[in-house]
This record gives sequence, C-alpha cells and structure tokens, in this order.
Amino acid sequence: MSRYVALGSSMAAGPGIRPRAQGSPMAAGRSARNYPHLVAQRLGLDLVDVTFSGATTAHVLSESQSGVPPQISALDGTERLVTITIGGNDVGYVPMLLAAGLPRVVRSVPVLGAAIRGQVDRTARSAALEQVGTALEAVGTAVRERSPRASVLFVDYLTLLPPEGTPAPPLSDIDAATGRFVAAELQRRTAEAAAVTGAGLVCAAEASRDHHAWSADPWTTRFGVPVPWRPAPLHPNATGMRAVADLVVATVS
Repeated sequence: MSRYVALGSSMAAGPGIRPRAQGSPMAAGRSARNYPHLVAQRLGLDLVDVTFSGATTAHVLSESQSGVPPQISALDGTERLVTITIGGNDVGYVPMLLAAGLPRVVRSVPVLGAAIRGQVDRTARSAALEQVGTALEAVGTAVRERSPRASVLFVDYLTLLPPEGTPAPPLSDIDAATGRFVAAELQRRTAEAAAVTGAGLVCAAEASRDHHAWSADPWTTRFGVPVPWRPAPLHPNATGMRAVADLVVATVS
C-alpha cells in the first residue's frame, strides 16, 4: 500500500470531530474523520497522520511538540503523497480572532488587556506575516528533499469569516477586517510557497468562500466554549473536512 504522510496544525488535525484518531496523543486533537483520514480511505493509502493542534512551521521542521518529534521526521522517502496545512499559528490567526471575540471591556484589564490588544493589533500580525512566507517555503523545500517521489500538496485554510459588509458577531467590523487581512495574506503566502518549491496547491480557502462560519452551510465553526465532544471553535467541522478531502482527492486524481 502506498504511503501518505499528513503534516499540519489543528486545521488539518480536526480537534473535537469525533471519534479521536486511535492511539493519537490527546494534545494533538487529531480526529479519525479529519481530511487526511478521509483522503487515505478514498485513495487506499497507508496514512501516517502527524498533524497536531497548535503546531507551527517550526514544529514541522525542527521543534518537538508535547514530547513528539518534529513532524518532518515521519517522512522516509517512500511517500506517494504528503499534505501540508500550516502557518496559521505562526501568525496567530485563530488566537487573534478568539481574542477579538472577547468582550471589549476585557481589553482594559491590566496585563490580560495588554496581551489581548497585542493579539488584535494589525501591525503585529503584519510583522508575523512577513516571516511566515519564508517559513512556508522552508517547509516545502524540506519536504520535497525528503520525499522526492511524492506528490507534495499545500492545503490552505478554510475560510472562517464572511465577506466585507456581512456581520460576524461578536467581532467588530475593524477586528473582522483584520481577520480577513490575515487570512488573505496567509492564503497568498501559502500559494507563493507552493509555487516556489514546486509543490501543488489545494485551494480550500477559495472553495469555501460561501461556506464561512456565519453562512447557511458552514464548513467551519463559530465562537464557543471548547468541549471535547464537538468541533473546536473557529475550526473545520465534519462537513468542512469532507469538503477538503474532496478537493485533495480531485487534485491527486
């Protein structure tokens, strides 16, 4: 059976989409119904899923996470397929949205308020975005070197926020605009990294424009209290994972 390795963060792991992947670390938030599992089932591939909630590009390339080796160590050169969904945690995308969704009065609380203001600051997010492009290219280059015979696909993030002019409560218009800016830049830099490194690109962000979290047919969740038995807030739901799997299968086929 051909080997498939899935690399990435919670947007690929699928925290809260039950059931949990058998034998996976609790901290990974890895679902047995995330898009890597669905792709492997559809294509008859032997899946090695090392996606991990909270992962950054550094966790893919060089840093351990919760005692787990860097994700790239899962590659042995025999892979037929490698998928990569990463970068959002490097720029604080979902943490920025979660901070922005808190009551505005919290921003005036000493220490905590400063941390929240830092999260929602557009200048700070722009500075992080300036670095993530290089990091994504490093990931693509390293994967291509380790798995020269594999089809390597960057899979960008599902769209979370509605288009400009559509409310996204509890976010203010300003904070929603910052979120859209971060999402668009992350999408652009992922595409550039794929092009520069000769990898393929699965455009989940574009495919999900009409399936944002506030739509009638959402592929992602809205704000909420994290609980183990339902998808994490501001993350893919089961429908979204199936949609991404369809896109990956279509690209590989």
